[in-house]
Amino acid sequence: MFAVIETGGKQYRVAKGDVIEVERLDGDKGAKLALERVLMVGEGDKVKVGNPALAGAKVTAEVVAQDRADKVIVFKKRRRKNSRRKRGHRQHLTVLRILDIAA
Repeated sequence: MFAVIETGGKQYRVAKGDVIEVERLDGDKGAKLALERVLMVGEGDKVKVGNPALAGAKVTAEVVAQDRADKVIVFKKRRRKNSRRKRGHRQHLTVLRILDIAA
């Protein structure tokens, strides 16, 4: 059984036991979260699609870790103007383990 969930403005295809990295969600390590925004649930050739989300469907996940992504360097330069700017950014991430999918 698999599901398509939406969190942090992105969509993820998940199955039971999967470990995924999503944008930061509140919760300490070991906490259980219920992801209510389920867009699609499928098993084999049977598929239920929401409009836009399925009513009553939810995915239960456990927080494995609160982490940060690799640094992204943003470098801007204007040629011949002696103007440059260098900035870095690290996105906060939450690592989740999918425990259960309830349609």
